[in-house]
Amino acid sequence: MQTRYYAITPENRQALAEVGGILRAGGLVGIPTETVYGLAANALDGAAVAKIFQAKGRPQDNPLIVHIAAFPQLYALVREAPMQAAALAHAYWPGPLTMILPKSRLIPDAVSAGLDTVAVRMPSHPLAQAIIQAAGVPLAAPSANLSGSPSPTTAQHVLDDMQGRIDAVVDGGPCEVGVESTVITLAAARPRLLRPGGITLEQLRAVLGEVEVDRAVEQQLAAGEKAASPGMKYKHYAPAAHVVIVRGPFERYASYVNRHAGPAVAALCYEGEEHALRVRAFPCGQRDDPASQARHLFDALRALDDAGVKTAYARCPEKSGVGLAVYNRLLRAAAFEIVDV
Repeated sequence: MQTRYYAITPENRQALAEVGGILRAGGLVGIPTETVYGLAANALDGAAVAKIFQAKGRPQDNPLIVHIAAFPQLYALVREAPMQAAALAHAYWPGPLTMILPKSRLIPDAVSAGLDTVAVRMPSHPLAQAIIQAAGVPLAAPSANLSGSPSPTTAQHVLDDMQGRIDAVVDGGPCEVGVESTVITLAAARPRLLRPGGITLEQLRAVLGEVEVDRAVEQQLAAGEKAASPGMKYKHYAPAAHVVIVRGPFERYASYVNRHAGPAVAALCYEGEEHALRVRAFPCGQRDDPASQARHLFDALRALDDAGVKTAYARCPEKSGVGLAVYNRLLRAAAFEIVDV
């Protein structure tokens, strides 16, 4: 398969019509969103959705997120939409927030991984919205990478993983947020955060009041436990390099890394810390700016493999605000391996 490349804006109606036609015909397209690039297919076409799993090598028990362009489109996809959903949508849609609700009969089992719920969000990226509108159908779209590897935040990342596997990729520039959307379930007794992202726990609580945090945000799923949301698997977002999180003050972190220095060893650190490290350093944003850490995390993880790194020691981020999302992604990239110093 030859993967077509589109570098367009929302004003390129002819190109958008072509992309929409590919999606309506059951094809796969890598699309930009504000979070990461998504691998989109017609969410109402089970055969098209099955191609996503094949292209990514994605396990069948990992549910997908359905993307819409306007809030009223939600009602056809779910059996009920509580006032909480409307309140969250009013506050944070379009944006990096996914809501899980009881699914309607329109949703194929492949989308929901056999669950009785569906995850839905409305992306804020103008091209993502234009593509959904051009397709005329909601789009199921996990990250547009090989399953388990770092998520793509540029069109080139998509091509690196998906060239020849999908019909097209649309280049919308680097992703603004850089990590996948926040996922909250409204299908439980109480609202519960399943995956942290660009909309923080504090922001969710500002709208809903009490919001529980699923233990899988910081812990492994129990053996045999089914993932209720994307991104809950044991190891995910991982480069080929062996990643170890090092938790402690920078001086102790630097000392630990330097004691383990070697030709295939690297450090994931913050900007300005490189001078204290005797290994190759890959900065992941600024120490006091979790949003910048989120924007640069996946770029840095991919750069490890490009540089032939075998082991990378990562600074442990603060677990507040967007920092919780960075911590969550690093935990899975490191397969929960943490060293306290």
